[in-house]
Amino acid sequence: MKKYAVIVAGGSGLRMGTRVPKQFLPLRDKPVLWYTLTAFLEAFPDLTIILVLPEAHLQTGHDILRTTHDPDRIWMTTGGETRFHSVKNGLDHIHQHSIVFVHDGVRCLLTPDLVRRCYQMALERGNAIPAVTAVDSIRIENIGGNEYIDRNKVRIIQTPQTFYSDIIKAAFEQEYEETFTDEASVVERLGVKIHLIEGEATNIKITQPIDILIAEKILEEREMGI
Repeated sequence: MKKYAVIVAGGSGLRMGTRVPKQFLPLRDKPVLWYTLTAFLEAFPDLTIILVLPEAHLQTGHDILRTTHDPDRIWMTTGGETRFHSVKNGLDHIHQHSIVFVHDGVRCLLTPDLVRRCYQMALERGNAIPAVTAVDSIRIENIGGNEYIDRNKVRIIQTPQTFYSDIIKAAFEQEYEETFTDEASVVERLGVKIHLIEGEATNIKITQPIDILIAEKILEEREMGI
């Protein structure tokens, strides 16, 4: 079945304390976004990437995709006002029955194996949302203060969130709501049951300077086969 990955890379460098958007920051000798693109290109030879970027950074995106091993499989489009609208812009370029991955451009350490596992579950169950178990103690705030929650029942959601194209495209025809924090929440509003799959502890989102240091260490260990 045809495969598309909508990679949303519209973030800024505000929390990183840099003028350069975090998806373009150097990670070892390449931009963060390069690693994300490469993981999807390596996962499947017939997968097409739809890269969603702010209009002001389209040229930078072109420069990066040309350094990948298969730039012809990467299309580009501009983002929207919110993540929801950026994803919708990407989905508008998909016109055939397929499996669609939606991924954060700054989750640059995902592996091709995770992409393949998400694909297989989505084929079987309609969707696949990677998640990992919380390792810290969890408390939730309420009117009276806060209370303990069993962390074994808490799942931390990651991307790529993966769906049949007809499911996710129909979901994104809904009007935007602030409660739509990810693609699963949009699809779930249609009454679709969400299926979780085991994610990867190293599938971190680059948001703060320390995340670059962590990512560098993970890549170093991968090169050493650790």
